[in-house]
Amino acid sequence: MSEAHADRAKVMEALGGKKGILDSGFPSIVFLIAFNVTHDLRNSLYSAVFTSVILTILRLARRDTIQHVISGFIGVAFCAYLANRTGNANDFFLPKFLTNLVYGTVYLIGNVIGWPILGLVLGPILGENLLWRNHPERKRAYVRAGWLWVGIFYLRLAVQVPIYLSGPENLNLLGTVNLAMGYPLFAAAGYGSWIIIKKVPSTKPEQFN
Repeated sequence: MSEAHADRAKVMEALGGKKGILDSGFPSIVFLIAFNVTHDLRNSLYSAVFTSVILTILRLARRDTIQHVISGFIGVAFCAYLANRTGNANDFFLPKFLTNLVYGTVYLIGNVIGWPILGLVLGPILGENLLWRNHPERKRAYVRAGWLWVGIFYLRLAVQVPIYLSGPENLNLLGTVNLAMGYPLFAAAGYGSWIIIKKVPSTKPEQFN
């Protein structure tokens, strides 16, 4: 594998990767199917959590990245806990709104103050640590890529929150839109970020030897 392809794989994995997105998306599908079939909120939530447990066990057995495995399970478990506590099936998706709000705001603030989150996350992974801070062109690339993520996080909120507020009768629409704006948008932002970043020379130490 070429260095460019290896770096692209590192970028996609650091941003969550396909496995991380699927681990959070598949339990949601199971929840929607179970709720439509049984019309029983608690059993549907149990189905989603059980699915997440199975995925977690499979990931651990394959020695996948622990961070994504555990975060995926905790996320699904918390979604189920909240929906069970309120008795509102729509609340299964509420924590995802909060996550998008937090991430979108953090990325926004990072860009505005000149400390783009993508640079902080990807710099060490790509072997340049924080050297990009001393190279304006590379820094601007991280900032431009960061705006993609700001846009996606807030776009999800702009589209899904009104559906959530419209009432539980739109649960299927909410779940479908949530899934549609999950991995497809992640893949687009991840690939777009890589395209922006790779156009600017890396600031790895060896580049200046």
